[in-house]
Amino acid sequence: MYFLDDDSLVEHDARHERRVFLMQMLFAHTFEEQDQQYLDPELVAPEDAKLLNEIKLAAPSIDEEIALHAPERPLSEINRVDLSVMRLIIFESRFQKTPKKVLVDEAVELAKEFGSETSAKFVNGVLGKILFKETDIEEVKEEENGKN
Repeated sequence: MYFLDDDSLVEHDARHERRVFLMQMLFAHTFEEQDQQYLDPELVAPEDAKLLNEIKLAAPSIDEEIALHAPERPLSEINRVDLSVMRLIIFESRFQKTPKKVLVDEAVELAKEFGSETSAKFVNGVLGKILFKETDIEEVKEEENGKN
C-alpha cells in the first residue's frame, strides 16, 4: 500500500510509488524513539520491512556523508522530509545499480512533491555533491576524451 494524495487517472511508475512509500516510512521513523523497530505487517511487505531496517542501520553513515556535504546546515536543522529522501536515495545508490542521474531526478521529484519550497534545490545540491564526486566527474571526462 502506498500513500499517494493523487487521485488522478495518471498511471504511476511502480518504482516511484515504492520510493514514495519507503520515504514516507523513513519520515515516520524520524518521530519514533531510536530503539523502536515496529513496522505494521499489514502496511509493510516483508521485503520493504527488511529494506527499511537496512536503511535505518545505514542511516548514521549516510547522515555523516550528508553533514560533510551540507556543512551550512546542521543535520538537526534539515527538514525531515529532505533527510528521508536523501537517506533513501543515498542508500539506493550504494546497494543498487540505479543510474545516479535517475536517483537525483527521483529525489528532486520526491522533494518537490513532499518537501518545502526549497527542498528540491537543497536535495539536488547535496545529492549532486555526494553522488557525483570529483572522481566520478574525472572518470566521465576520461571516458568522453577516449571516445573522441
